[in-house]
Amino acid sequence: MSLSAGKFQDGGSRVILGENIDMNAPRSKKEAFVKASGFSAVALAVAVLGLADSALAEQAKKLFFEGDLVRHNLENQKGPFCVLTSQFKRKEAVAWRIRVLESTGQMADDKVLKSVVVELGDGQKLPAHYGPHPPRGAPPTDYFWSLHWEIPADYPTGSLGYKVIATMMDDTTQIWEPFTRAPSQLTVIAGEPEMKN
Repeated sequence: MSLSAGKFQDGGSRVILGENIDMNAPRSKKEAFVKASGFSAVALAVAVLGLADSALAEQAKKLFFEGDLVRHNLENQKGPFCVLTSQFKRKEAVAWRIRVLESTGQMADDKVLKSVVVELGDGQKLPAHYGPHPPRGAPPTDYFWSLHWEIPADYPTGSLGYKVIATMMDDTTQIWEPFTRAPSQLTVIAGEPEMKN
């Protein structure tokens, strides 16, 4: 089969992109098909690019977490407080300090996030609050999400673990968990907190 003057010698029709095209049809019909096919290809490319832009927008919503655990100051308990630790006695208070950042590196404050919640390994959900630190008195040196939880006197000992759930204004969520090695997890240990004399 050879081509002559743009037509098939057998004078038949061909299937091109799912369309049955008469190769002996007047030139205007073939041109219309080519133009329509070209338009479809452009529309497909635009749709693919639109999906890519949407995927990039989703990636831009990724959050990054920084945080630690410290002992929270409770009345009559002896310090030190606001010092990093992962082991707490019953009746002591665990404080979470959480910084959430957008993919741009900007702080995700309470105008960016609807909520930040710490979910303990036992299922308890504890809401965090965004604000200055120290919270009152001296001028603030930092701003972040925080909360504290006083461990009940009868709470079981052992590794507890937790995760942080950030909810954006559009109700999408992102979850962060610390390392899952038991020795570095939030752990309740036996004993009583030291009290001031």
